[in-house]
Amino acid sequence: MNPLEHRFVVLTRRNRDGSQSTQAERIQILRLFARQLYELGYSPKSERNLKLKHYLAVIKLWKDQGVSDRTIANRVAAFRWVGEKTHRENVLPPNNADLGLGKRAYNNTSKANHTPGSALRKINDPNIRISLALQRYFGLRREEAMKIQPQWADRGDTLVLKGSWTKGGREREIPIRNAVQRRILETAKAIAQNGSMIPAHRSYKEQLAKWEYATAKAGIPQTHGLRHAYAQTRYQELTGWASPHQGGPSRKTLQGQQREIDTQARLKIAEELGHSRIGIVQVYLGK
Repeated sequence: MNPLEHRFVVLTRRNRDGSQSTQAERIQILRLFARQLYELGYSPKSERNLKLKHYLAVIKLWKDQGVSDRTIANRVAAFRWVGEKTHRENVLPPNNADLGLGKRAYNNTSKANHTPGSALRKINDPNIRISLALQRYFGLRREEAMKIQPQWADRGDTLVLKGSWTKGGREREIPIRNAVQRRILETAKAIAQNGSMIPAHRSYKEQLAKWEYATAKAGIPQTHGLRHAYAQTRYQELTGWASPHQGGPSRKTLQGQQREIDTQARLKIAEELGHSRIGIVQVYLGK
């Protein structure tokens, strides 16, 4: 382990921002960066010695290796985190385009997974099966659906998520609107008792491994699509018409009151999904 890699390990241990998966991904990116920077002949001793030329050198290497701009942009987010923690935010330009990274392309294809009960019944593990249902009917992320403590989260007409369960540590509330949600939540409470949806004898890492195996075997490996399905269902409830991804009118064709209804629905869905920007909702709903 070179000096910079060691410094990154220390920095991330002292600053445990975000979920466990976010933290794990961040240190993996930073350690890769440190190793490859040294292989390129640079040898900064500390994260405080990093300059723009160091970041550009490794970004160029990744581009030469065929790493996509989207993946590199995700890695750059870890660099910006380092800048924030060391009060050196100005080392990197604020725009990724200035780093030679293209604007993220919009994919006008629905990723929703309206998983039928038959697929869920293929999963024998009740904790995983009900966690998937929580994703589909409450729009939870995978990690949230595992870490949630249903007994604590149930506030009658609202599901409350602790910051320690969510991406970015942002607490949020999701309305409990129908009998299906209530039935799923009561089942989750019965399974978890006073704990989370991760069995007491398993760690998060162990449960994640079982989750990935079980969902792949059941034919639903990309469970993030369940959040997309939640968003599309919610949009139709709030607006009275289908989302663009489901064949409804595009936002640019809406006018007057309909456009305002669309805007308010997208804002509400962004909040329920745990996003800070309305723009990200177009990935779930369509433009």
